[in-house]
Amino acid sequence: MNGENQIQKAYESILGHDFEKAIEWFEKAIAEEPNNAVYHHKLSITFARSNKLIKAVEHASKAIDLDPANEAFRFHLQVLNARELVEQARRQLTNQSAHPERAIFLLKEAIVLDPLAIEAYLILGEAFAMRKDYTRAYQTVMEAVRLEPHHELAKQHATIYKIKMDSELGPKQR
Repeated sequence: MNGENQIQKAYESILGHDFEKAIEWFEKAIAEEPNNAVYHHKLSITFARSNKLIKAVEHASKAIDLDPANEAFRFHLQVLNARELVEQARRQLTNQSAHPERAIFLLKEAIVLDPLAIEAYLILGEAFAMRKDYTRAYQTVMEAVRLEPHHELAKQHATIYKIKMDSELGPKQR
């Protein structure tokens, strides 16, 4: 027996916006075919959409273990790893005693892994702004705007950082 019936039911659940039920069906398919890399990959995507990052990474890694040559699986894991770094950086910045340097390091790593991670650029801009480095904050969020020109929050942050940057430079250096 194979897991195709369970996969079909998982997709039906996704179409019905019942991601928890979809996860159950993907898990049943994996129980039928534990060495099916595609099933682990699909479950990983569903976990990621449900913001269950640890489980998403676990199944993405398993998919790669089962099919190491699959570039799509590798890319998916890379994006998940970037999301993990963004979350770690966010926690660093919300910690009262935190210094933004650690968050900056994590966010730069996240951007290397996923150059399209708009959220990483926005948080990196915030980290630079915390250091009062408004020039780099502005440049960083402008990269987000370049990637996604209609991203309102990125445009708002760019405006704020530009004003702060200009006020720090003073009239002589403008």
